[in-house]
Amino acid sequence: MCNKSLQIQQLNNKMLVYTSLQKVASPPTGWIKAIRTAIGMSMLQLGNRLSVTKQSVQDMESREKDGSISIKALREAGKALDMQLVYGFVPNDGSLEALIDRKARELATQIVRTSNTMKLEDQEITKQRIEKAIQERAAIIKNEMPKTLWD
Repeated sequence: MCNKSLQIQQLNNKMLVYTSLQKVASPPTGWIKAIRTAIGMSMLQLGNRLSVTKQSVQDMESREKDGSISIKALREAGKALDMQLVYGFVPNDGSLEALIDRKARELATQIVRTSNTMKLEDQEITKQRIEKAIQERAAIIKNEMPKTLWD
């Protein structure tokens, strides 16, 4: 787990750089066309830089707009525009640790609730005991990081 924890921490630090960028909306025309037109470059000129036809540039811009362009094509277009493609992911939970915490708690809750339906004799389990059991189980799950965490 120590090695996995370090890996998560290092990856999370890289992802945090992108957090502020998640609020940046792509231009409606797509980045390639927006940049190309803003700097006054024609489709023919971009095509020449990419060694493709004007029609291929138009197709590329269309694929970017509809989300079907490849990362390789974006990288090549960026290079032709004297730009660099920046690519990354940002966890919806804010960090990888928070994502793992949430998933571990969900799994722990499922496990504890399932086992609590099989009550022993007439013993009533208090909400505090259930919560403590969920917390303990979540800690074990986070430590072990079983593959079932992502089912």
